[in-house]
Amino acid sequence: MNSAERVRTALQGERPDRVPIVEFVIDQKVWRAAMPDARDCADFMDRAGYDGVGCGATFERVEECPNGTYIDEWGVRYLPGPEAVAHPLEGPVNTLNDARAWVPPDPDAHHRLATLRDYVARYRGKRAICFHHRAAFMWSAYLMGLDNLLMNLLADPPLAEYLMDKVLEANMGVVRNAIRAGAEVVVLGDDYAHNHGPMMSPTVFDQYIAPRLNRMVDLIHDEGAFCIKHSDGNIYPILDTIMATGPDGLNPIEPVAGMTLTETRRRVGPHVCLVGNIDCGHLLCSGTTEQVHEAVRQAVADGSAGGPFMLSSSNSIHSSCNPDNLMAMVEAAQRQ
Repeated sequence: MNSAERVRTALQGERPDRVPIVEFVIDQKVWRAAMPDARDCADFMDRAGYDGVGCGATFERVEECPNGTYIDEWGVRYLPGPEAVAHPLEGPVNTLNDARAWVPPDPDAHHRLATLRDYVARYRGKRAICFHHRAAFMWSAYLMGLDNLLMNLLADPPLAEYLMDKVLEANMGVVRNAIRAGAEVVVLGDDYAHNHGPMMSPTVFDQYIAPRLNRMVDLIHDEGAFCIKHSDGNIYPILDTIMATGPDGLNPIEPVAGMTLTETRRRVGPHVCLVGNIDCGHLLCSGTTEQVHEAVRQAVADGSAGGPFMLSSSNSIHSSCNPDNLMAMVEAAQRQ
C-alpha cells in the first residue's frame, strides 16, 4: 500500500496498513531548517515521508501599501508577519450595498491553481494530493470583520447571508476546479470556535453556517473527492451538526481546547477518520524528543481505537515549532 492508497483507505472509513501522516500548513522557516536542500514544501513532505502533499489556491497581492500592509484579490487588507498566514486587518464590506458591489476573485484565473497543478504532475499516484480551502464563513469574516459578521448574523441576517452566499459561490468554483485539476482531498479550514467553545450559538450555527458547509461538502463528494473538516477550538457543542454535513475526516481535535481523540471518536462513530492531534502549542515547540515520541504513540493508540486515524499536528506547523521535533514526530509515526 503506498501513501496515496493509505490516505484514501483511511478516508473511506477503513484501516490502512499503518497510520498515515499528513500536515496541511508547514511554515517555510521550519521545513527549510529541517531540510535545507528541499525544493519546496511538497519536496520536503515527500522526502520526509508524509503520506500527502498539499497547498491552497493562489490569491495575489493587488496593492502594496506604504504602511507595510497589502490588499489581495479578495479586497482584504493584511499585515504580514512571521507566520505563513498573514493577519487580516479590514475588508471592504460594511453594508448590503458594499456586499452587492464587491467582486469576488475569479475562480477560473489561471494562476489560481498553479501550485496545485505542479504538485499533481509531480506526486499524483504516489502521495495523496490535498487542497486546503474554505466554505463560506472565514472569508466572509475577513471581508466584514469577524465581530461584525457575528453581530450581523443576529442583527442583520440578510446582509450576512448575502455575503456568505457570494463567498460560497466563488469558493465552490475554486474547489470544483481544484478537484478537476487533480485534488483528491479537500480540507475546509473555516474555524468556528475558540478554546472555550464555538464563536456562535449552536442555533445560529445550525441556521446559517451548517447549510452552507453542507453545500460545499456535497460539491466535494459529487466531484469525487474526500472532505476533511478543520476547525480550531472546542467544537463539541456543534459537532453533531458538523458531522451531519458529511465530512469524511475531522481535524485537528485540539488538546488545548479540551478536545480528545477518545471522546471525539465516541461522538463521531467508527467510520469518520480522525486527523490530529500532536500539540503544536508547547510540545512541538519546546518538548523533548522523548515526549514527542510518547505523544505520537498515545495519539496513534487513541486515534486508531475504534476507527481510522491520520496523524498530524493539533493545528499547523507554525514558525515557533522546533524542526527537530517535527522530524521526531514524523519518524515516530512511521514506526507505529
